[in-house]
Amino acid sequence: MERVLILGATSSIAAEVAALHGQRGARLHLVGRNAEKLARVAERATAAGGTVTTEVADFDDLSGAEALIDRAWTALTTVHQVLIAHGELGDQLATEKEFAAAEAILRTNFLSVVALLVPIANHLERQGTGRLGVITSVAGDRGRPRNYTYGAAKGALGIYLQGVRTRLYPNVSVTTLKLGPVDTPMTKDHSKHALFGKPAKVAADIVTAMDQKVPEAYVPRFWQAIMPVVKHTPEALFQKLGFLSGR
Repeated sequence: MERVLILGATSSIAAEVAALHGQRGARLHLVGRNAEKLARVAERATAAGGTVTTEVADFDDLSGAEALIDRAWTALTTVHQVLIAHGELGDQLATEKEFAAAEAILRTNFLSVVALLVPIANHLERQGTGRLGVITSVAGDRGRPRNYTYGAAKGALGIYLQGVRTRLYPNVSVTTLKLGPVDTPMTKDHSKHALFGKPAKVAADIVTAMDQKVPEAYVPRFWQAIMPVVKHTPEALFQKLGFLSGR
């Protein structure tokens, strides 16, 4: 029986991932911030065929991260897969006016993930086996006015994961999951277009990428063709292209 730890399990995407692992008969330990939502995710994964335990936690409590991961390992004994899925888009304009708002976004999207990754990497290193996946964003590939505080956190996380991946190679795989925009509650205030992914399909792509031990996966895959153009467009040109550089 595969044993899977999902952190940020109450997100729409993570809930779909949990259900998929439930269908595979996995033993799951789900951690999320909202007890009511977490119970619903656990119920769905159990109904799909999984065995589930849960814990409610505040990921912004950096000092509690190590103990949280230790408890997860105790609950599962051995962990075959870990997915870190929590994050917060935040209010870009607020982060430009007040450092406290910027700090909150950086804490949730970068520092809180690193606080989890330190003990997770240590556990996986001692095990000598396992798969680790972390959801980041295509926003981390280039700073754009509409979301550069969030993007900076995700970009820093991508660099950090490169180091973790090489440190744990070859026994433990580390997959950086670069998601494009997805139609979830986090993007409820955004105008939707054809490039928005759907949670169920995105979750299936995440499971596949981790199964295949892909180092960096753009999800959906078409972003793999789009982002190099966005990333490498000269800045003088980039700033003149409103569809790229606009709010």
